[in-house]
Amino acid sequence: MSSDARPEGDRRTNPRMREVFVQAYDILEPFFDPKNDWGGHGHEHLAYRALHEAFPELSGEQVFIIVTAAKRVFGSGGKPAPA
Repeated sequence: MSSDARPEGDRRTNPRMREVFVQAYDILEPFFDPKNDWGGHGHEHLAYRALHEAFPELSGEQVFIIVTAAKRVFGSGGKPAPA
């Protein structure tokens, strides 16, 4: 095992982002629901704004990462695990 390899288990490097993700998912979920599309177009662009308004302390990069991860979780039919 190399010196930077982590043992099996928790791979989180930023536990605060995990806490935010669980809260943010509830905010973002409606933006990815196909029932809420408008003329066949989703509302992903609004998800970025809603997340930034709810968590103004997040950087643009963090907002992008959370929206992308939430979209992936929603697409898989899953829900985020509590922090």
